[in-house]
Parts: sequence; C-alpha cells; structure tokens
Amino acid sequence: MKRRVVVTGMGVISPNGTSLENFESALRRGESGIRYIPVLEELNFGCTVGGVPQGVDELAAFNFDEEELLAMNMNHRYGSLAALQAWKDAGFERPERADDRVYWEAGAIIGSGIGGIHTIAEKLVPTVKSGRVRRLGSTLVEQIMGSGVSARVSGLLALGNKVSSNSAACSTGNEAIADGYLRIKCGLAERMLCGGSESSSYYIWAGFDAMKVLARKYNDTPERASRPMSASAAGFVPSSGAAILHLENLENAQKRGVRIYAEVLGAALNCGGHRNGGSMTAPNPVSVQRCIKAALSDAGIGPEAIDVINGHLTATFADPSEIASWAAALERMPGKLPFVISTKSMVGHALGAAGAIESVATVLMLHRGFVHPSINCEDVHPEIEPYANSIPHETKDLPELRTAIKAGFGFGDVNACLVFRKWES
Repeated sequence: MKRRVVVTGMGVISPNGTSLENFESALRRGESGIRYIPVLEELNFGCTVGGVPQGVDELAAFNFDEEELLAMNMNHRYGSLAALQAWKDAGFERPERADDRVYWEAGAIIGSGIGGIHTIAEKLVPTVKSGRVRRLGSTLVEQIMGSGVSARVSGLLALGNKVSSNSAACSTGNEAIADGYLRIKCGLAERMLCGGSESSSYYIWAGFDAMKVLARKYNDTPERASRPMSASAAGFVPSSGAAILHLENLENAQKRGVRIYAEVLGAALNCGGHRNGGSMTAPNPVSVQRCIKAALSDAGIGPEAIDVINGHLTATFADPSEIASWAAALERMPGKLPFVISTKSMVGHALGAAGAIESVATVLMLHRGFVHPSINCEDVHPEIEPYANSIPHETKDLPELRTAIKAGFGFGDVNACLVFRKWES
C-alpha cells in the first residue's frame, strides 16, 4: 500500500532568516538577504555581492559543544542547525549522547553541491603540499566527504534508517525531498529529514564568476542584484545556507497528534540528456516539461489545480525559456498562468541548498495562506511580459491557496519537481 507523506517539521538557515519565524517575516516583507561581500572585491571577482546567513557562529556555539564545533566546517554547521530546527519543530527532543536509543524508523537525505571545498582549499591542500600531513587532524575526512552533512546529522539525532547525501547541482535540495518522499511512500521509512546545505565560500563561487553568469551590475546596490524575470537581470547572485524538511508517514503523524504543514502530493525526477538545446549548463525544455507533467501525474491532479509556481528562475538567460515551459506543461496561456514567483529574488541562488530553502518558503506560503513577492522585476523581461499579471510584486494574502509546485533545473540538465498541498484535516 502506498503511504501518504506529510511535512511535520522544517528548519532553515538562509541569508534573510535563520529561523522559520524570521524567514517567513522576511518573505512577507520582500526583504533581501543579499549583501556586499568585501573579500570578493579583494579577490577581484566581477560580482562582489552574495547571500550569507548571519549570526551562524553564535547559533552553532549555542547548540553544539566545543568538540562538535571542532569537527564542523561551515557546511556542516548550516546543515546541522537546519536539521536540528526541523527535528524539534516536528516535536522531538535532541537525543543525549549517552542515550543508546536509535530511531530505526527515521533517516536523512541531505545533499550539497560543492559544500566542503573551502576545507579542501584552505586546509587539506596547503597542509599536504607543505609536508605536514600529520597535522591534518582526525576530523578532516568527515568534513570533506560528500556524505559529511548527512552523516553528521545522523549522529546528532541517532538516525537508523537510510542516511545518505545526494548531489544534483541546483536540483539537489528538490531531489533529496523527492527521494525521501518516495522512501516513505513505499513503506521503507516512517520519517526522513530531507534537504540541502551549501557553505559560503568564494572557492565555490569563483567558477561561476569566471563563467560570467554572476550578477556584476549591482555591486553598489546588493538588495537589487537578484532580478529573476527582469529585463535588467544580469546573472544570478551566489548564495548559501541550508534547509531541511521533516517528512513523515501521514498515519504516523496523526497518531503522534502533531501539526502538519502540508502534504507532499507528488514528485518527479529526470534528465534532458543534453539534447534539444540542453547541455551541462542549459536545460532541455522538453525534459523540463516532461518533469512537470510527471510530478502532476504522480500527484494525481491536473494542471488546473496549481495555484502558485515557485520556479527555479535564476535571473539568467534561462528565465524566459522556463516560463514558456511552465505555460506549456500546465497548458496555461498568457493571462491564465497561476502566480509565479522566485524566492531567489530575496535570497540569491544557494546552489545545492536552493531547492530546499525554496521548498520551505513554498510550504510556509501554503500553511500560512500567502504568496510572497518576486522583488526586483518591475521591468519584466519582454519575453515574459505576456505573463506579467501572474508575477506578484507585493505580498498577497490568499487563505484559499491550496496547491503549489516547486522545481529545480540544475547544471547537467537534471530536473526535479515537487507538488505540495496545504494540509486540511
């Protein structure tokens, strides 16, 4: 029997909020978390703005002891803090170290794009090249291995089900949620912590700056730099952070009597095979549309049921093509497209964490009955102009909001699409 999957907890560490409360507040106000990053100018980056969560060291010091902190790089801290928030939000206490209980029914899939590279560049490479291998310490491997964050979280929370990390470029966070949803749906787990984490590192952002896909024209006005769907969009703004969703079997959640934010109604994953215009850096529009339609099919709903789209929408050349794909897949012509927004307009592009942060925003909107604005796109791109009426520039209170779709279209031509429905008991 296929089980229904619901969201019973969430955690977020983002550039404009490091708790659910202040993240939601920033979304409602249309508040950008993009700031000037002095080190980028010192390193001669073309883009000198980015999204970096604030106050994380203080949060980490409050939640973790000295031994734990020594073994955590920034990617670990982001992911662990978000996971701990989600765990507590779902109604669980953090296990004591001396408690040998293992939650065999609960696991984690927490991915990252290039999360541990700062540790590799700043510690591993120079230490090895200087012949001081013995000085690397005993925690280096766990900080740089691809599964480091999920492994760290499993230890913090005594998780005994599948614990793994995925990596699918900009689709990573969405894919992790889809994989956790499928595991619970098939009866292989009762609960899964799913999402993504990405550290704040100029080593991560450097390659994108060299590709000239980062925003360079708004270094003096950081809050205006991230401009999805805008005619004056100048590239994406690099960002960082983490978000985790606590997914749970509906029957289990109801037995526990906990608050349910939303139901994960459907999910789909695919790849465009680098054909029909798709490549390592561009999506195949046919595969994008197929992914959207497959998610709707898995959800058991028609395209007319979608009330809001939280797109991938990065403020690059791909935005007009993405909007065209949404319209085609949902069979919604100009004037009929549902609300379409980009959370990236406020937080930038958090790469492996992007889909997870934006999924938290999507679930919050459904749960609270509002649609946040897409800021900085008053000058809608000419190719998107026919759909301009679907783009909210101010927060809209919509208690009738019921169904949302969230997607990530990543480097490598990989796609992930999620359908969420507001929970109504």
